[in-house]
Amino acid sequence: MTEEQSNYYQIYIQGHLGKNWSEWLQAFQIQYKENGITVLTGPVIDQAALRGLLDRLFDLGICILSIRQLGFYPEGKVIFPL
Repeated sequence: MTEEQSNYYQIYIQGHLGKNWSEWLQAFQIQYKENGITVLTGPVIDQAALRGLLDRLFDLGICILSIRQLGFYPEGKVIFPL
């Protein structure tokens, strides 16, 4: 993978994250669903970074509902299929 590309993921979690999360998740788009689910969509550079993100969410007691790999996209050229 080149520096210009990242693997994009959507992570569905239970509940709505507070606004203070936007700094920690700055590379991610945060979308709140009416049913109480938050969708995080963004780039992850490798499997170790994905593991770190999931471990952090898990350690904070956040219920991860699902993870979906969207694929590789050049930075800034992703269209989120939400």
